[in-house]
Amino acid sequence: MPPRVIPTARQVRLGAELRRLREAAGLVSRDVAAWLGTNQAQISNIESGKHGISEERLRRLAEHYSCDDAQVIDALVDMANERDKGWWEEFRGVVPLQALDLAELEHHASYVRTFEVVHIPGILQTEDHVRSASVFAQPHLPEDDREARIAFRIRRQQVLKTGTLYDVIIHEAALRMRVGGPKVTRAQLEHLLQASEQANVTICVIPFVADGFAGAGFPLQYVGGVVPRLDTAQIDTTHGAEFIDAPAQLNRYRARLERVEGAALPPEASLDFIRRIAQQL
Repeated sequence: MPPRVIPTARQVRLGAELRRLREAAGLVSRDVAAWLGTNQAQISNIESGKHGISEERLRRLAEHYSCDDAQVIDALVDMANERDKGWWEEFRGVVPLQALDLAELEHHASYVRTFEVVHIPGILQTEDHVRSASVFAQPHLPEDDREARIAFRIRRQQVLKTGTLYDVIIHEAALRMRVGGPKVTRAQLEHLLQASEQANVTICVIPFVADGFAGAGFPLQYVGGVVPRLDTAQIDTTHGAEFIDAPAQLNRYRARLERVEGAALPPEASLDFIRRIAQQL
């Protein structure tokens, strides 16, 4: 079977974790290939996500690498055994690849923690909000592509119906942005209040007057894996979404979220704060 041309972020992550296990064992790919009865290129393709790996081979490698964490091994096996295509594949070729990877990441998440400064989190945006933001950001986008991207953004929201824990920290600046005008903005704020009624959704607000908040300006989404080793941090850049899974970096982003959360109002006070802003529109 030829190598995958564009592996998904999840396929790349599986390969990266196998590479980390190999390196932790102090082994080089050449020796692993010889032990497994294959060639070095095959190991390289597996570790880059370009080739899949069978459960039998994965478990043999884990044993060879002296990995005795059964939860991690089982989680990697589940990733390797995935064959069904997710709903996001319907949008391949229409939305950016990073958006597809993000939807896949959210689908498999055990929890999601999000921090936004000037935007409402995508999973909590109303259709009118999405459309207004899209028209402003990409005024020349073909209408069919725009509608497809709007449908994709709304479809991502189904993750909330699966019970996945979703913790959101929003700065007051994002709540006061009049995207689409007062009517659309008010409906968006009311939608946040409605979403907060779900048992798995928690929304906290950082007001302008919050002490101890130095103004961390870029958004962050932290996605929990089935085991902490498989957590992922996602940040937006000028060239699209970037996915971060290096352990040291994940520690930094977890700590950053803790600091940001410490500056936010408690959930009930946050909802009252959102209601007051909505009443002002």
